[in-house]
Amino acid sequence: MKLPVYKNLAKSVSNEAMENALEVLEIYADSPAVKEEEREAIGEIISNICGAMEMKAMVDDGMSERDAANHFMKRVLGSIDR
Repeated sequence: MKLPVYKNLAKSVSNEAMENALEVLEIYADSPAVKEEEREAIGEIISNICGAMEMKAMVDDGMSERDAANHFMKRVLGSIDR
């Protein structure tokens, strides 16, 4: 989990651009020519983009950036503990 990456993406990139990037990365990762280590890297990038989109949605709904980051981190850590 790379909170600085989420913050940077959420501030700098539109939801539409992030959705387009996700679509391209998912299709690319499904190619049989892509090696497992490449898939793992792509998976991490996809995870970072999804986290940024969630944080951006919280900020757009009126939550402060700091509170959105804390809320997101608690949710992720809570799901890991299960």
